[in-house]
Amino acid sequence: MKKLISRRNFLKMGALASAAMMLAACGGGAGGGKDSGANVDVTGTVSFPLAEQVTFTGMTSYPVGSESDPNNRTIFKRLEEATNVHIDWTAIQADQWSDKITLNMSNPSTLTDFVFTADFSDSDLLRYADQGVIVNLEDYIDNNMPNLKKVFEMYPEYRTMCTDSEGHIWALPWIEQLGSEKTAIQTVGNMSFINKKWLDFLGLEMPTTVDEFEQVLIAFRDNADAIKSEFGIEGDIIPMSCIVNNGDQDPSILINGFGEGYGDADKDRHIAVTDDLKVICAATQQGYREGLDWLHKLYSENLIDPECFTQEWSTYVSKGKAGRYGVCFSWDVANIDNLTDWEPLPALTADTRNITPQNGSFTSGFGRGKCVVTAKASNPALVCAWLDQMYAPLQSPQNNWGTYGDETGFNIFEMSTNDKGEPMLKHAPLGDASPVEVREAQCVGGPLAVLDDYYGVYVTCPDDAQYRLDWIKDVYTPDMNKKYVYPNVFMSNEDTEQVSNLQADLQTYMNTQKANWIMNGTTDAEWNEYLDKLEAYGLSDYLAIMQKYLDAYYAKQ
Repeated sequence: MKKLISRRNFLKMGALASAAMMLAACGGGAGGGKDSGANVDVTGTVSFPLAEQVTFTGMTSYPVGSESDPNNRTIFKRLEEATNVHIDWTAIQADQWSDKITLNMSNPSTLTDFVFTADFSDSDLLRYADQGVIVNLEDYIDNNMPNLKKVFEMYPEYRTMCTDSEGHIWALPWIEQLGSEKTAIQTVGNMSFINKKWLDFLGLEMPTTVDEFEQVLIAFRDNADAIKSEFGIEGDIIPMSCIVNNGDQDPSILINGFGEGYGDADKDRHIAVTDDLKVICAATQQGYREGLDWLHKLYSENLIDPECFTQEWSTYVSKGKAGRYGVCFSWDVANIDNLTDWEPLPALTADTRNITPQNGSFTSGFGRGKCVVTAKASNPALVCAWLDQMYAPLQSPQNNWGTYGDETGFNIFEMSTNDKGEPMLKHAPLGDASPVEVREAQCVGGPLAVLDDYYGVYVTCPDDAQYRLDWIKDVYTPDMNKKYVYPNVFMSNEDTEQVSNLQADLQTYMNTQKANWIMNGTTDAEWNEYLDKLEAYGLSDYLAIMQKYLDAYYAKQ
């Protein structure tokens, strides 16, 4: 063990030295400039605005079709005025981020002082840490980041989830609390919605079983001409649309009731936790197979959109906005059509009745690798002090959702006051606007913390979040019958690498077969071959690592 540790430390020191030489050879980026803050003494909490302006370099992403220059966004304009810190941004369009960020992180000439919307995986964080490209942040958090430190003191579980097995914090988190445990807004991502207007027109009741649901879809299909005529719809009626293997647009919530009711809520890792704290693969359960057999039956009866395996988000939305769907899936149906005509579809009973919450959701919204500070920063303490402003209670909601006082477009907020007469951000009505599109025009993302304690004090709860919380609590929570979800754990470098390697093959094969079986159905021989291949790909080893960290997590509780 000592030899292994010594070798790892030796390699790590070599990587650090190599990174340092590479950075020095390129002049240290912003660290070489006279206004980079290199000479600003930071021994504790920094008082902003700074006496003299400094400039840092940062990297961030922006949504397709939105403002490409971060410094043109009202939030960053206001932050620069309040802090006297200018950011020289490298901005990358979101759909190109994954391709470009790796290249930029490996090239000293493109590396910036910090990466604002990194969204790095655990393996990314530990790899960049071992290479010496990013710096550990725990001391800066304790000494120079009072806002984040207070969040960690209020909710110590977040600090635990940010800390690796050697006690280091490599990234600043994104935290969004909206509800908790089984009422947290993240417990169900791919909500199923049904067109209540069509149900009423055809005199149908809300389905509660898979058989009733199938009959409703058949009614939508067989009465397509009458529906089109009644509601003036152009284009073919689509009883049910979705995007298979695509996050919140995937139809997996429908199969929760088959077998023992695990479904497939974790569409990336395909795992679930039993009531006796055992990690299982949801995609190898008999109920999973039966659920996919049933979805194939629907597909073969022309009840599911034939484009469900290939369509892009823009196509999916455009058909929804045309009023062509009877059932669809999304985080919020307002992104697809409208709120007036739709209702959440409750859990469907097959063998049982259950909704499996998403893994990690009981601690609400959490992203461990949101923002990193790199070795290129000449004054990382000052960079961290500036990034800590993102965790101020009035700032985090703006970064997350949008801002106020923007004279060029729609404002998410207006500045108001709470019951004590103190400043509070009040959500403005969205009207007919899409929540996604409106927020993308203003918000900047990055590291932040919006806590349940803030609502009614620093910010109002957004209307679309509130009605979604109500949906969770009223429609789905009563049928969440399992005790546990898999928590947010930070594995060691070795285990993270092994899980990443195993998951690459497992996830690809599982998702490929899932789409294939919905389209073409399966046989016992194909199912058994599938189980054998998963084992050959290392499923047992994968589950054993997951089990080890689940056991360790609950040993601390």
